[in-house]
Amino acid sequence: MEEILKGKRVLIVDDEPDILETLVEILDTCFIDTAPNFETAQKFLNRNHYDLAILDIMGVNGYELLKMTNEKGIPALMLTAHAVNPENLVKSITGGARSYVPKDKISEIDTYVADVLRSIQGDSDKPMAWFGKLEPFFDRKFGKNWKDKHKDFWKQFDKKYRPTRDELDEIM
Repeated sequence: MEEILKGKRVLIVDDEPDILETLVEILDTCFIDTAPNFETAQKFLNRNHYDLAILDIMGVNGYELLKMTNEKGIPALMLTAHAVNPENLVKSITGGARSYVPKDKISEIDTYVADVLRSIQGDSDKPMAWFGKLEPFFDRKFGKNWKDKHKDFWKQFDKKYRPTRDELDEIM
């Protein structure tokens, strides 16, 4: 298990009890609050501070929760099954999410949470390391030209988060 996760306070919001249970098991070194709906999540957010929030999109008003976590300075990771599409990926990132993970990859959630925490702490030169890991999945899931609809977004994303050839050569 990643040492960076140990003792972190995490809020997990999902309307599927089995997802909540799975995430609690995987992130067992964290202090976790779980919320099955928007109202419960809102109460937790108003009472507690968290190092990270994991938010479902559908069924819990995930984008409204994302706004709330942004206002409170809590980094959020979006975790979704039914909203896995290029539009929701772009909406999540432009809305301030630090990561967007399909539930197909739930068994690896600790890795994505650790990536987000490392980037927040400044321990990573790749604030969107999760995307490099998931891009092949998105390519298979969304099809060959899935980025075409949001070309301007992806152009800016690449400028901001991907190293240039010169930067890669310096590292090597």
